[in-house]
Amino acid sequence: MHSLPDREMQYRVGMATAHCAMGAGDGTALIEALLLLRTQFPQDPEVLYTSARFFSSLANQAAQELVKSAPDSYQLAKLNAESLESQQRWDEAEAAYRKILDQHPKLPEIRFRIARILLDRSSTPETAEKARAELLQELEVNPKSASAEFVLGEIARRSGQWDEAIQRFTNASKLDVGFAEAYLALGMSLSATGKHADAVAPLERYVKIVPADPAGHYQLAMAYSRTGNKEGAARELELQRKTAEKAPPRRAPAARTQ
Repeated sequence: MHSLPDREMQYRVGMATAHCAMGAGDGTALIEALLLLRTQFPQDPEVLYTSARFFSSLANQAAQELVKSAPDSYQLAKLNAESLESQQRWDEAEAAYRKILDQHPKLPEIRFRIARILLDRSSTPETAEKARAELLQELEVNPKSASAEFVLGEIARRSGQWDEAIQRFTNASKLDVGFAEAYLALGMSLSATGKHADAVAPLERYVKIVPADPAGHYQLAMAYSRTGNKEGAARELELQRKTAEKAPPRRAPAARTQ
């Protein structure tokens, strides 16, 4: 596959390899074929369909093997809890995660997921405080959790606690240098406190990672404007206009999946 100069032949061989590997149960060959196809033909509908179908099948096979080989493992319990969470069965998912914590209190990521459920289920100050407590406990067992830092930053930002928000977003961006939303949130928080010069660097980083997001260009344009960079502001506003014409409706920033 890798050495074929003809793209049509590479496509046909890649698809044939994927189907044969799936039939033979050769997960390694299947993944290699799909990765090549996704790299060479990223927008091809048949490649996307085949990838979705086969990766889903691989996931189901792995889950079945987990049930057979380790039915009492926390990994299986976590998989079941994640399934409940994905179905928005919040109460059952939270109960499943807390049951895991009863046996494995120092297991990372579990409290982060509970906090996310709490915030998805309710937006009251009381719920936010409960989620904050869970996230702080998460950082005790998992101090390198960029997602926990980010969500703590969001909780602080929404309550107007800008100093903590800035620190949390800074921590998240340092723990995960590819965490784009952390740079955007940091830049916006700095701008909100009048620290426009400090906001420029994280916003520049954000638009470099996500150049198609008009919100990033707009925020950077405002930061440039307030620091006297009129040329940069005009350039970013033009980019904001162009990207806004192509962009789908923007969703709220989300924590990085752990």
